[in-house]
Amino acid sequence: MYRINAEGLDHRTLNEAIRSAAGGCTVENCCGQRFIAAGMSEENLVLHGTPGNALGAYLNGGMLTVTGNAQDAVGDTMNAGTIVIHGSIGDAAGYAMRGGKIYVRGDAGYRAGIHMKAYEDRIPLMIIGGKAGSFLGEYQAGGVIIVLNLDAPEEKCVGFFPCTGMHGGKMFLRSDCRDVTFPEQVTARPASEEDLREIRAHIVEYCGFFGLDPEEVLAAPFTVVTPDSRNPYRQMYVAN
Repeated sequence: MYRINAEGLDHRTLNEAIRSAAGGCTVENCCGQRFIAAGMSEENLVLHGTPGNALGAYLNGGMLTVTGNAQDAVGDTMNAGTIVIHGSIGDAAGYAMRGGKIYVRGDAGYRAGIHMKAYEDRIPLMIIGGKAGSFLGEYQAGGVIIVLNLDAPEEKCVGFFPCTGMHGGKMFLRSDCRDVTFPEQVTARPASEEDLREIRAHIVEYCGFFGLDPEEVLAAPFTVVTPDSRNPYRQMYVAN
């Protein structure tokens, strides 16, 4: 695969080099360059280092693999494709994503999955292997968010205010969530066998990227969160 040394390159120069590498490439020494692979469709990129904000924004296909961490807004408004992060990610990952998959081995910052939505037959998916910060799934309108809490399952799997304004989609949390406070407009319940069958294929694929045992992951208790209303703030604006 064609190799690019990103050391000393600004984000425009690096992205031009990536676009000229038909079919994909490996990028070495990535360090904070923004908008990598934004709007791309078929490329297969492997990134060594830490890409900057908006990695894979508006992605339309292909696959991005980051061997380390990534910064904010990974997969912003992506339509299709797969992003695999072997480290952790910053805030607002998957903002308004309407298709594709984001797989993170480590933790996610604040507002992961904010405004995630489904579009026609596209069901976006985000799996976070560690913990998620506050406001997970804020205003979620579609798609699936899964938090596995693999590294410290005895600790709280999400931060404050998860599912605020959620009015579509589903969330699966690998925890009994006794220590999590959910808003009134959602229902949080223990996952059934049918629920786990629904996410099994996703977990198997995720585990394949990171060398994990899917049976071990699925053996723990999960909590399923779904919205009770498609208009969760109606009571704030309509008189009784």
